[in-house]
Amino acid sequence: MRLTRFLILTLFLVPILFHVSVSAQDYTQWHLPEGARARLGKGVITGNIAYSPDGNLFAVASSIGVWLYDGETHQEIDLLIGHTEPVLVVAFSPDGETLASGSSDNTIQLWNPHTGEQKLKLEEHRNDVLSIAFSPQINLLASGSLDKTVRWWDTDTGERITVAREHSGAVTSVAFSPDGITFASGGGRGDNKIRLWSGTEDGFQSTTLAGHTQAVVSVAFSPDGRTLASGSADNTIRLWDTQTFKREAAITEHTGSVTSVAFSPDGRTLASGSADNTIRLWDAQTFGHRATRTKHTDSVRSIAFRSDGQTLASSGNDQVIQFWDYTIFQHKSTLTGHTFPVNDIAFAPNGRIFASVDDGKAIRLWDAHTGQLQDTLTGHGGRVFSVAFSPDGETLASGGAKPDTAIRLWDVHARQPKEPITSHKFGVESIVFSRDGKALASGSWDSTVRLWDVDTSGHKATFRTGANVYSVTFSPDSHTLASGGQDNTIHLWDVESRERQATLRGHSRPVDSVAFSPDGVTLASGSRDNTVRLWNIQTEQSYTTLIGHKFRIKSVVFFPDGKRLASGSWDNTIRLWDTETGELQATLTGHVLGVNTLARARDGGTLASGSTDGTILLWEFTPIVLRVVEDVNGDDVVNIQDLVLVASNFGQTGANPADVNGDGVVNIQDLVLVASNFGQN
Repeated sequence: MRLTRFLILTLFLVPILFHVSVSAQDYTQWHLPEGARARLGKGVITGNIAYSPDGNLFAVASSIGVWLYDGETHQEIDLLIGHTEPVLVVAFSPDGETLASGSSDNTIQLWNPHTGEQKLKLEEHRNDVLSIAFSPQINLLASGSLDKTVRWWDTDTGERITVAREHSGAVTSVAFSPDGITFASGGGRGDNKIRLWSGTEDGFQSTTLAGHTQAVVSVAFSPDGRTLASGSADNTIRLWDTQTFKREAAITEHTGSVTSVAFSPDGRTLASGSADNTIRLWDAQTFGHRATRTKHTDSVRSIAFRSDGQTLASSGNDQVIQFWDYTIFQHKSTLTGHTFPVNDIAFAPNGRIFASVDDGKAIRLWDAHTGQLQDTLTGHGGRVFSVAFSPDGETLASGGAKPDTAIRLWDVHARQPKEPITSHKFGVESIVFSRDGKALASGSWDSTVRLWDVDTSGHKATFRTGANVYSVTFSPDSHTLASGGQDNTIHLWDVESRERQATLRGHSRPVDSVAFSPDGVTLASGSRDNTVRLWNIQTEQSYTTLIGHKFRIKSVVFFPDGKRLASGSWDNTIRLWDTETGELQATLTGHVLGVNTLARARDGGTLASGSTDGTILLWEFTPIVLRVVEDVNGDDVVNIQDLVLVASNFGQTGANPADVNGDGVVNIQDLVLVASNFGQN
C-alpha cells in the first residue's frame, strides 16, 4: 500500500516539477542559433494576442516567433520558432489543442501549444497572412491575406478546401460566428467592406456590408451571434445585425484607427483598442460608453478577453502588454520584455557592460557576461540611433531623431544625464569618441559631421559633406576622421587642420558603415550596393571588394587582431571575412529581420548583433589576447606601477609606451586611461 501511494504521488508530482523547471528556464537561452550564447529581448510585437479557450495559455505574435505565457502568472512557457519572417496573427482552436500562426512568410503553421511541436504547415497564400480564425464546430480554419483572398483549410489534413477572391483589398480580419454557420471577413484599404459568408452546397456565398470609409481592421461576433462589431481605420466602430444585415449603431468617439474589437465572454461588454493609445469599454446592448483607459504610450495593437470573465489583455506598439480587471476596469499588471528594433550597440572599454539603443527612445545597459538588463536611461524625445562610450568609460554619448536632435551625455557610474550638446538640425545617425578621448564626432542627416571638445562640450569644427551622413569613425591615432553617407562616398578629414584629406569613391550606393582596422592601415566600408570594400588609407584605393550579402550592409567591425572582419546586413545575416585573403569564413544566421549594428568586446570574445527584429544576439568567439596599451610596463596587468610610469614621463613627447592614447605627448589623458582600466590584463 505504501509503495502504491508512493508511485501515485510520484506520477502526480513529476509532470508538475517538469513544468516548473521548464517555466523557470532562462528564455534568453531558448532556440539559440549555432554560435550564439544568448538572445536578449523577446522581439517586436508584430501581431495580435490571444488566450486559449480555458485561459491557461496566452499567446503573443512577435517578430521572432510565437511567445507562450502562463495565462495566470504570465510566466514564459515556450517560444515557437519556425516561421522565417515575423508572425502577424495567432489563434487557438476551440479545444485548445492547436495553435495557428500566420506570418509575413506567407505561411500558416499549426502547433501543439503544450509540446511546442509543429503539426502542419499551410503554404498556399501568395502574400502576408493577416488574419486567421477557427470554426467553433468543425476542424476548419479560415485565413485572410494581403493577396486579397480568403482561404478555408481542413485542419486535420492541411488541405485547402476552397478560396474566395471577392475582396478588392487585403483581407485584414476574419471571424466565425459562435454557431459556425456564418463567417465574416473585413477588407483593407481600397476595399473597406465587410463580407458575411454562409456555406451552401456550391461553396460559400457572401453578403456585403458597406459603410466604412477606410480599411476594416477588426471584426468580432457577439457571443449570441446576433451582432457583428467592426473596427476601422476611419476611427469608427460599427455594429451590424447579422440577420437583417443592417447597421445597428456607429461609435465615433475614438480619435485614431480602431485596431481591435472584442466582446466579453458574457456578451455584456464590447472592448475596443485604438491608435489613439486608448482602450474603451462599451455597453453591448445600448452601445453607450463605460470607461476609457490610457495606460499605453503608443497605439494599441490588440485586445483579448480571458475566459474567466474578469481579465482583459491589451498589447501596444509601446511593446508592453497590459492586463486589466475589466469588471471594474482597473489595471492589474504589465508584461514587459518585448523590444523595439535595435539601432546601435557599444561596449564599455572594460568590457563589463554594453549599451544598446532602439526605436523606444531609451538607452539600455546590459551586463556583458550575464546578459541581464542593468539599467534603462531615458531622456530622448524620439528614436535613438547611435551610442558610444568614452575611452575612459566615464561618459556615454547618444544621438537620435527628431524631435530630439541633441547629443545627450550620461555619467556612466551615476547613470545620470549631463548637459546635452545641441547643434544638429536633423537626426544624429552616428556618434564616436576619438581614441585619445579629446574629441567627439557626430554625423547627421543635416549633411554635416561635427567635432566637439569632450571636456567642454564646445564646438570645434563642422565638416560639410553635401549629403546625409550615416557613419563616422576615428582612426586609432585619432588624427583622421572618416565619414560615409548618402553620396556613395567616404570622406577622410584631418582632425587637427580640419581639412578634407581625401574622398574615396567606388561604392555605387550610399555608405552605411565605416570602420578602421586596429592598426589604422585599412578602412572597411559597408554599403547599400550590398558590398564591403577594404581601402588602403595610404594609397586611398580600394584593394578588395567582399561580395556575398544580398542586401545593404549596415555595420562592419574588425576583430582585435585586424585579421577578421564581421559585416551585418539586412539579409538577416552576419558574415565573417578574412581581411588578408578576402575569403568568406562563416555566415551567422539567427535574426529574423535585418542586422542593424555589430559591436565587439575589447578582446573579441563576444560579438553583439542588434536587429530590426528587436533582439540582440551575443556570439561567442575565442578571445584574442593582445597587449593592453594601458599596461605600460608589460606585466600583463594594469596597476599602480603603470600609473607611476606615466607620471614619471609627464611632458615627454615622441614614441613612448607611457603615451597611452598615442597623441604624441604623455599627459593627464594617459593617466586617466590607465586609472580607468585598473585590473585589466
